[in-house]
Amino acid sequence: MPFQKNNQIGAKKIIKEELDRLPICFKGRLGQREKLKTVPDWQERLREFVNDLIKDVDNQ
Repeated sequence: MPFQKNNQIGAKKIIKEELDRLPICFKGRLGQREKLKTVPDWQERLREFVNDLIKDVDNQ
């Protein structure tokens, strides 16, 4: 059975802001990928860290 559009029972977005269509990709060090996936809410925490990192560069 195909997934129906505008399904009221489906997954809900829990993010605060709209996400970019293209992902940010980088190569991490050996073993970081597996360890990162064990961190709770790692994607949102990483997005906040990137915002702080960009803010620091803008202030210089």
